Amino acid sequence: MHDNQQKFRDYLLKEKNYSWHTALAYGKDLDFFRQFLEQDFDGIPLEEVSYTLIRSWIVAMVDDGLSATSVNRKMSSLKAFYKFLLKTKQIEVNPLAKHKALKAPKKIQIPFSEEELNNVLHHIEYKDGFEGLRDKLIIDLFYTTGIRRSELIGLQISNVDLSSAVIKVIGKRNKERIIPLLPVIAEQIKTYLLQREELEKITDAGFLFLVSNGNKLSETFVYRLINDYFSNVSEKVKKSPHMLRHTFATHMLNHGADLNSIKELLGHSSLASTQVYTHSSLAELQNVYRNAHPRNQK
Repeated sequence: MHDNQQKFRDYLLKEKNYSWHTALAYGKDLDFFRQFLEQDFDGIPLEEVSYTLIRSWIVAMVDDGLSATSVNRKMSSLKAFYKFLLKTKQIEVNPLAKHKALKAPKKIQIPFSEEELNNVLHHIEYKDGFEGLRDKLIIDLFYTTGIRRSELIGLQISNVDLSSAVIKVIGKRNKERIIPLLPVIAEQIKTYLLQREELEKITDAGFLFLVSNGNKLSETFVYRLINDYFSNVSEKVKKSPHMLRHTFATHMLNHGADLNSIKELLGHSSLASTQVYTHSSLAELQNVYRNAHPRNQK
């Protein structure tokens, strides 16, 4: 890896608190650009390119059939890299300063209906014992909190406060937020934890959710779980944990919750930081949440 790329990766990980996965993706995009420079522009260094040359790369990618979304992602990586070079005084002018993202057609994401959620939670068979309780709780927690897949996997037992009926979630860039739990979910967690104690071996004891051999969940496991269960009740093409997050927000909006409260619950707002919470604002958020979520109206 070239020196500036190495420094850029360290900067993303240590100063920007990006995940290893994100830093790796940025690095791959830069490698892709470097290959283009070697093939078409005699390997000119990244630090010396002009916007005209970057435009040539964009045209080449579009000609190769890359979508606007894919091109824009690569431009985001490049933009972050050149901002870093500017910040560290390796360059004097950012070649991407005036770049405008390509217009990408908006994909319409159709959330699950309330009927589909009701069917998956109440009208299909779950296994007896630990696995069935866990699977249903995972689905219900996604639907009633809107948390991300990585947040659910990383949820620690110490992050669950059943006496106050809240969970603390560690979101993107290590931002913490507090999310209320509906009474029905708090009860499910209590029952699940009792079954969890019966596992013969627990390797990753700190994590709330485990597979039967005592290890923490993998991303693939969670994706398959959601896809498999919802295949029983829905014909929608996209059946993913993220679709449940989208469904949570849509159903809350449909039932009268205001957008700011939803943003706060999803962790899209600076208000999501736990330092900003006061007892009164959390109580107000719990009130909005419990009044608006369909799972609390049965």
